[in-house]
Amino acid sequence: MLFPLLYTLVTAAFGGAVLRLLLKQELNLGRETALGLLLLLLFEPLCYNVTPGYLGFCLFSLACLLAYWKLPTPGFLPVQEKAVLITGCDSGFGHALAKYLDELGFIVFAGVLFLDGPGAQDLKRCGSDRLTVLQMDVTNSQQISEVFEYVKAQLKDKGLWGIVNNAGILEVFAEAEILPMNAYKHCLEVNFLGAVEVTKVFLPLLRQAKGRLINVSSLAGSVPIMRFAPYNASKAALSIFSNTLRFELAIWGVKVAIIQPSLFKTGIFGTNDQRNRRYMELLQQLSPEVRKDYGESYLNSPKELYPAVQSRITENLQPVLKDIVNALLANNPRRLYTPGSGAFLIPLIYHNAPTFLSDFIIFKHFNKIPNIPDGAKPK
Repeated sequence: MLFPLLYTLVTAAFGGAVLRLLLKQELNLGRETALGLLLLLLFEPLCYNVTPGYLGFCLFSLACLLAYWKLPTPGFLPVQEKAVLITGCDSGFGHALAKYLDELGFIVFAGVLFLDGPGAQDLKRCGSDRLTVLQMDVTNSQQISEVFEYVKAQLKDKGLWGIVNNAGILEVFAEAEILPMNAYKHCLEVNFLGAVEVTKVFLPLLRQAKGRLINVSSLAGSVPIMRFAPYNASKAALSIFSNTLRFELAIWGVKVAIIQPSLFKTGIFGTNDQRNRRYMELLQQLSPEVRKDYGESYLNSPKELYPAVQSRITENLQPVLKDIVNALLANNPRRLYTPGSGAFLIPLIYHNAPTFLSDFIIFKHFNKIPNIPDGAKPK
């Protein structure tokens, strides 16, 4: 009697959630959606009869969860020249997003680290008169204040509809022990504290418009990726900060969303020369004890990591751009968007599977260096 009851409860919960969306007119029930729901209902007896017990129940529950996550929800606000501030527009997501929002009719304030750099020049050349490129180092309080005053003067009493905290750095691939403290400090300053300060300074304009705060986190902020410790920590901090603000800003009508992409080609890894130079500088700072314990062969192996990572990088940034636009314009944006391969499934496994299983999967998925340190080898 236990499993029929469990299946009934899950089906009732899923059906109630779908009915709620229908009653609130937040579900686009087209032919494909209806067919998908019908197939899900047929999947229930298949799980119950073919894979009886907890395995079948877990498969059906996971299918319901994924189906609900993918339900198409209509209800988008018009652009109507809504104004959006984006940080980190020199390259990657920020650069592509500035162009994309400009094409859609948004008023775009694109913050860049290098005003005379190729990314900024490209935006100036290709953008419409709605796109303004501004010098904005997110670790520079004076520049943030100057941009705030400029944006406030341009918008007058309209307020700022959206902030997209996108600026981010990765530093260098290496074990947490090997990385110097300035790598941790720099990642936190840009990826977390920079986003915090931009948010704090611009919130009065955002509250005025009852707009949207969009923070670009990462899969690395939810799952511990080896040799990315500073980046992991900074993105995890950004995610929990975003969720805190989601509660605190709800009373003002401001909605907060996290974008958690998987691996996309954004330029955050730098060029081969930049990576090699940073890593050589890193090795020069190591103490004799650490260098001896790890061994020269192992210390040189991270150079092989980038080709393995590169093989998984997605060049098409469109899934990320579309999710950011959804977060900006949907009547009821999601708390979390996970564009890219594995961005939803891998954290789901890590946070819900038994530790021995999730650790095995995460280790196998992300550890691409076959060597082990000299000091860890069997005597």
